[in-house]
Parts: sequence; structure tokens; C-alpha cells
Amino acid sequence: MSETLDMMNNLSMKIILLSGDAHELFEEAMDVAEENDFNKSEELMKKGFDKLTEAHKIQTKMIQSAIEEDQPQLPVLFIHAQDTMMTIQSEYRIMKRMINLYRRIQS
Repeated sequence: MSETLDMMNNLSMKIILLSGDAHELFEEAMDVAEENDFNKSEELMKKGFDKLTEAHKIQTKMIQSAIEEDQPQLPVLFIHAQDTMMTIQSEYRIMKRMINLYRRIQS
């Protein structure tokens, strides 16, 4: 395996791990929102969003780097990382709305 491919796989894994960490924080945020602790829920959502933002920055750099090459190549693991990150981004948007609904119901 070339050094470049190895580095790209490592970055892809970082995207997956950051996205997974974000997912866990979003799940915890939903749990505490169900218990009406909206301050804690917001804090957890922000922490998760920060992880997701970090993953997105890595993804963007990888794509930009590939575009600059004559024959761009991205590893299969990157496709999985992108899919994972995009799924968690969708979950974020849905969970954020659900937490707002919980808040409305409680007020």
C-alpha cells in the first residue's frame, strides 16, 4: 500500500470515528431532552456538531486534494466515511428538530 493511500485511509477512519462520536453525543442529547434537561441537551448537540464539523473539514480537504491531481483517486474507505458522515448529518438535523418539539411540548 502506498504511503498516500495509507494516509488517506487513516483520514477516512478519522472521519468515521469523529462521525461516530457525534452520533453518540446526539443520542445522549436526545436522552436528556426526553428528561426535559434542554440545557444539557443543547450542550451535547453542540459538542456533537463540533465533531461533525471536524469530520467535514477533513472530508473537504481530501476532496480538494484529489481534485488537484491529474488522476484523482479516493479509497473505498473514504466512500464509507462519507456515507457515515452524511447519515450522521441527517440525524443531527432530525434530532435538533425533535428536541425543539420536546421543548415546545414542555412549555
